[in-house]
Amino acid sequence: MTEPINTACSQLGRVLIVDDEEEVRSDLARALTAQGFDTATAEDGEQALQKFDSWSPDVIITDLVMPRLDGFELMRTLRGRGEVIPAIVLTGFGSVEKALSVIRDLDAYWFLEKPVKLTALYSLLKRAIQHNRLLRETAALKRDLALRGALGRLTGRSEPMQHVFSLIHQAAPSNVSILLIGESGTGKELAAREIHNLSLRSDRPFVAVNCAALPETLIESELFGYEKGAFTGAAERRPGCFEQAHGGTLFLDEILEMPISTQSRLLRALEERTIRRLGGQTEIPIDIRLIAASNRRPEDALRDNTLREDLYYRLNVFQLELPPLRERGEDIGLLAESMVPMLNEKHGVKVTGISPAVLECFRAYTWPGNVRELRNVMERAVILAGSGSIGPQHIQIEEKGFVPVSPSSAAPANSRPIGNGDKSITLQAGVSLSEVETAFINLTLKHVNQNRKNAAALLGISLRTLQNRINEMRRNRDAATLQSGPSNS
Repeated sequence: MTEPINTACSQLGRVLIVDDEEEVRSDLARALTAQGFDTATAEDGEQALQKFDSWSPDVIITDLVMPRLDGFELMRTLRGRGEVIPAIVLTGFGSVEKALSVIRDLDAYWFLEKPVKLTALYSLLKRAIQHNRLLRETAALKRDLALRGALGRLTGRSEPMQHVFSLIHQAAPSNVSILLIGESGTGKELAAREIHNLSLRSDRPFVAVNCAALPETLIESELFGYEKGAFTGAAERRPGCFEQAHGGTLFLDEILEMPISTQSRLLRALEERTIRRLGGQTEIPIDIRLIAASNRRPEDALRDNTLREDLYYRLNVFQLELPPLRERGEDIGLLAESMVPMLNEKHGVKVTGISPAVLECFRAYTWPGNVRELRNVMERAVILAGSGSIGPQHIQIEEKGFVPVSPSSAAPANSRPIGNGDKSITLQAGVSLSEVETAFINLTLKHVNQNRKNAAALLGISLRTLQNRINEMRRNRDAATLQSGPSNS
């Protein structure tokens, strides 16, 4: 028997009522229609899923215990299909614990005990519908921003990046494992975070682990945790990254650097959805969405016998490749300009833009370090410029082996071997390296108003190294003064 759909026009929203008791369905539908909601009813989860194909509700009211497909499986199926919709769960007396588990594990909006108090239901429905509409508006805004060249902290109008944005939108709502491939510095962790932010797990933890940064002796304890006394130094129980990411997303960067011995434990955790802490005897259930990344292709790792074949098939369900910066040249200016406000705030400067000459230089460069290298070049340039527009004299690109300078800063033929102006120094052959270093450190300190932290960042050295160099310069100056004696003038 096909259940009726109330098609009255309503501004309040559409409500799908799912319950195997006809009297409950009818009474709720009648009461909600009188309040101005559009309603549809279904006698079980299977019929509710059929309604989704022709009628898009703003919220579901569902019983938990029903024949054929119950409320638990209905919620799990909708979540697997990527349907982002709030659900109010109805539960009988004494089943509150089950209802809370649906809220925790399947992201139900809230629950009500039977018999339902209509005033409480009206209030919950209005809030749930408003919540759902905000989610949809946010998703639409993110899609619009992607078309304009931004998805969270990912930026790009080029065809390769628009393709990446499209794949992220397709994959994010599901729970499928994702393998991100790309050269170092292409933004794999940023992509992983945006997948998480667009997923149904966005309000749960995002935990990132760099497999290449952990020694083989520590990686298992980092991933799976350990019990007190599991090994020397294990003074207390510690949950691992799997437990920390429960309900959310676990991002394993440089996964192809993971030891083979650890890969077998990872595979078991992914298949069994349980982990066991080092030194533990108990299997701990885990619910995570896995995103992995590597700057190497997994096929190469298979040939090198550094990746288990069974883990390869488990990881490589959905592969997404991030393009290198040299293949998306039209994005370079957009990326560089988008970094300026953030770097201004970080360093307390007031840079207003980037000169066309600099952008031309950027487009001619191959960027072996990709977006990470561009950010480093921009950070140095912002500190050096301080205010106004970034010009060629503020840019240093290592591959070209020189610092471009503007024509106005070129030295006259009779210039002094070493000078100390506001923006540049002039050098000739015959000047010692010590003199060059002293002049450049003094110039940099002057440029950043004696802020040693900014000067160290600009010079590419640590603050302690800079302080040691300043102290050495001071000692050399004092020694030179003593040797020359008092002035005769």
